[in-house]
Amino acid sequence: MKTEQALLVRLSAALAARDSRILRATLRECALKADPEEVEEVILQSYLFLGYPIALNAFALWRKISGQKAGPAAVHAPESWEERGEGVCQIVYGGQYERLRANVKAMHPDMERWMVMEGYGKVLGRTGLHLATRELCIVALLSVLGAPRQLYSHLRGALNAGASPGEVDRALQEGSEFRNEKRRQEARDVWEKVLARDQSP
Repeated sequence: MKTEQALLVRLSAALAARDSRILRATLRECALKADPEEVEEVILQSYLFLGYPIALNAFALWRKISGQKAGPAAVHAPESWEERGEGVCQIVYGGQYERLRANVKAMHPDMERWMVMEGYGKVLGRTGLHLATRELCIVALLSVLGAPRQLYSHLRGALNAGASPGEVDRALQEGSEFRNEKRRQEARDVWEKVLARDQSP
């Protein structure tokens, strides 16, 4: 994993840690070493998992630290989000795509529609950050957040999007200092299940 990519992954983990001191230090490093557009994509996508308050506060801090002004808004094209979301979701979930949609729809049909259109279409399908990097950032975030079911899916999703096992392992390491021992072991156990599944005949 390249240094800049590792820093973006660390930022995602720092957002999930919800510690302003850690976030401030990480954003300072990002301001010096990372592409501002990619930093902003990491913050933007965090709202899907952490909510608007965390993302808005992170943006306020980023503007103050980096001096970067907000660029233009993306072209608002909701009519394209469903198709784009289906494509991105298929990449991330691979052969589990149809099963995923059926399972989420059974929980609530609106949640299934929002997952595809908003999650994968509007947000994760954006340009500005490679899908594999997006997934690695999500892996780090979920490992800190303590969401093993979703972590399992996005560990596989990172591999499906083109990340190497070594890059996925590094993403887990980047978030490890923001997790307690229980969460570190939980994340490691989930990763070992993914590896065992992918290596089985």
